[in-house]
Amino acid sequence: MTRTEIDPAEGETLAQAAYRALRHDIITGQRRPGERLRIAMLTTLYGVGPTPLREALQKLGQDGLVMVEDNRGFAVAGLDPIEFDDLNTARTAIETEAIRLSIVRGDDAWEARVVAASYIMQKEDAALAAAAGPVTDRWENANAAFHDAIVSACGSRWLLRVRAQLHDLCERYRRASVYQKIGTRDLGAEHAAIAKAVLARDADRACDLITHHFARTAAALSDLSAEAQVPTPPRAAARRSAAP
Repeated sequence: MTRTEIDPAEGETLAQAAYRALRHDIITGQRRPGERLRIAMLTTLYGVGPTPLREALQKLGQDGLVMVEDNRGFAVAGLDPIEFDDLNTARTAIETEAIRLSIVRGDDAWEARVVAASYIMQKEDAALAAAAGPVTDRWENANAAFHDAIVSACGSRWLLRVRAQLHDLCERYRRASVYQKIGTRDLGAEHAAIAKAVLARDADRACDLITHHFARTAAALSDLSAEAQVPTPPRAAARRSAAP
């Protein structure tokens, strides 16, 4: 396993630094769904003592990224399509409202930011399609910047704060989903159409495209789970069997 030495930022505690490092590794897939997070192993990998690690893992449990099991320790939360569908519902509602506000309030500087982010997004979409490999940090950063630019003029700090939290929770699902659909989904065309509608100030069209864009990602993960390539956690299976 790759060793990651934690380097706390100025004013950051060891527990906060451990939380940040583990959170990044879980979201990016370096710590796999279902992986046991044994304190002894993590101490070796991250160079941090047991107490800061336990504090970080408890906080990650509150975020829904780690499962805290009585008397059994910690494990990375599984990829649950039902959970992602719920996250996606909330994310879509927040995103579309932020887009509508941005289209109303956005000025020339906002339009320029959208154009620049869209240009970079097109390059990264093309590179991802050509590579046909795992989703890279470059693509993720471009994707985040593209969607951030579109909503950046909404004027609501609370909308943006909740949106950022949902974005982070969705990222590891999105990495798995997008990778599985490379070659069957034209992400470049999807992003270009969204940018065109936003710059045309067509709020209804932009929101419809974003809703469809997010829904396709959620559907891809459901397809993947059905093919048994991503294990469904027991709690998801139990909810399905209880559903009418």
